[in-house]
Amino acid sequence: MPNPEQEAFYLSRLEAILRTDTEIWPSLKLARALALPDWLIASGAIYQTVWNALTGKPAGYGLKDIDLIYFDGTDVSWEVEDKAIKRVAEAFAAAEISTPVETRNQARVHLWFEQRFGAPYEALSSSAESLTRYASTTHAVGVRLERDGRMTIEAPFGLTDVFNLVLRPNPHLDNKGTYDEKAARCAELWPQVQVIPWL
Repeated sequence: MPNPEQEAFYLSRLEAILRTDTEIWPSLKLARALALPDWLIASGAIYQTVWNALTGKPAGYGLKDIDLIYFDGTDVSWEVEDKAIKRVAEAFAAAEISTPVETRNQARVHLWFEQRFGAPYEALSSSAESLTRYASTTHAVGVRLERDGRMTIEAPFGLTDVFNLVLRPNPHLDNKGTYDEKAARCAELWPQVQVIPWL
């Protein structure tokens, strides 16, 4: 179990890092304006931004994309998700945010996951729940900037590993291939990271 006092410190530190990051802070404000249902900016855009701050790397270093996830179960057709993907991409391009954005409706993941990754995937009930199924517990962090300026941080496994530069597997799904691929890339870009092998 994460230490509550330590986690509170990490939450405060994460918020301070994100509010001053020149790549992620504008992305959070833009995502808030787009107002997708139950949205979060998640995974690499969050934990890698922390690693950059801790290791003295510039904003955006190592980021392949910004994962903007949302949950809309009212219509799980590809056509509706595709419209959202295009709307977000156009807005990010117009805002001149240099990192590509990848938008996905988490209400649809169970429809395509097994075919793509070879493992069954139960339907989700929220964007936050999707974090519990990411390949690494370290990836499982999502942030939403609320209309009143507060930051909602979802971190089902806590933030200790993120701030201690540890990449830890999440065995919830049989996702070793994805984990190993991401771990190799992280070790190359941030050699300070301790990679724990898949069990």
